[in-house]
Amino acid sequence: MLRPRTLAPALFTLCTLLTSCTLLTMMACAPQPGDQGSPKEGETSVDLQAKAEQLAQDTLIIDTHVDVPYRLEEEMEDISQRTEKGDFDFPRAQAGGLNAPFMSIYVPASYQKSGGAKEFADTLIDMVEGFTTQWPDKFAIATTPDDLAVHKAAGKISLPLGIENGAPVEDDLANLAHFHQRGIRYITLTHSENNQICDSSYAKERQWNGLSPFGKEVVAEMNRLGIMVDISHVSDDAFYQVLEVTRAPVIASHSSARHFTPGFERNMDDAMIQKLAENGGVIQINFGSSFLLGAAQQQGTDFWAAVGAYAEENGFERGSPELEEFQKQYWEGREKIFADVTDVADHIDHVVQLVGIDHVGLGSDFDGVGDSLPTGLKDVSQYPNLIRVLLERGYSDEDVTKILSGNLIRVWRAVEAVAAELQGTPAG
Repeated sequence: MLRPRTLAPALFTLCTLLTSCTLLTMMACAPQPGDQGSPKEGETSVDLQAKAEQLAQDTLIIDTHVDVPYRLEEEMEDISQRTEKGDFDFPRAQAGGLNAPFMSIYVPASYQKSGGAKEFADTLIDMVEGFTTQWPDKFAIATTPDDLAVHKAAGKISLPLGIENGAPVEDDLANLAHFHQRGIRYITLTHSENNQICDSSYAKERQWNGLSPFGKEVVAEMNRLGIMVDISHVSDDAFYQVLEVTRAPVIASHSSARHFTPGFERNMDDAMIQKLAENGGVIQINFGSSFLLGAAQQQGTDFWAAVGAYAEENGFERGSPELEEFQKQYWEGREKIFADVTDVADHIDHVVQLVGIDHVGLGSDFDGVGDSLPTGLKDVSQYPNLIRVLLERGYSDEDVTKILSGNLIRVWRAVEAVAAELQGTPAG
């Protein structure tokens, strides 16, 4: 049976009622593309870029999905210095004002078949903890929102943790407590395939038609422990069922608006975004071009279909030299379609039009979307470019702060409060 939200703790019930009562007002009053107001008279693009860079340094910036651990698991680099590869390192993060990149503990779906998902996740968590012992003046694990300001004041970059793919939970709810103790503060319920928790948006056939019976228990236990439920990657049915079960707001840690990519279930459609807002949650916009533009999404779909057909025809495994060579050759004579920083702002505008300023943030997928990042947002040094576009469109400093971190912090604190009430302990 689904857990009716009428049985939710008093605090979350109150928040839900307030959200429901104010949602229409927020939508009516929210900045709209084209009528958000204008920059101050006489303010030039140079002025706005300087202001954006200052805001980036002064304001907490949270990015809920950066795939550094998996990138370094494949090829280690010293991220305390400027690296030759990848999208993230300490100098570039400092230049862009990034304070709190959630380190994605990505567990490929292959571990669901081979076993060892929990052990692999622990290995990547060990790696992130190693960053803080190797470079204690630069990085620190963050397990609460309060940690973020403390670390920023000390000149350190916070490294909160999120697991991408619930496979490491395996079939044991006790593993959730294990990962919470290790610092995990959100779990993306599934990834590219159906798992023991729920169906994936990418799966051609659905195993559970949403959440599994065990998945409902997982969501409830995540609420109790204070782990944010991440609905990126889940099927539409699973999303709606999560909202029936959860007693706390949920997040989409790295998804964008399906309005711009019709038929791409990995993104959220307008009705889902509205339901997410009613829940008090937040959608963190993914920067990958295939998440932002329909043409880029279709180009990516065609590419992966060609790769899959070639692999099946020739019996090649993913990662084989032959398949890698085919992928390189595929793009010869083809021009890749890239989004622009303004397209990210368009997705933010769309969410704001639908549900107001309080339900959108940033979940770039840096180091996770390969060579598909937008012009003007190619690595973590370039957040000021997006801030400048938002300022140009008339967003206030307060609005920008909500997008950069305020909305996610609100959800994180609400999840902590629900957990404290469920455990019968004071929040904080």
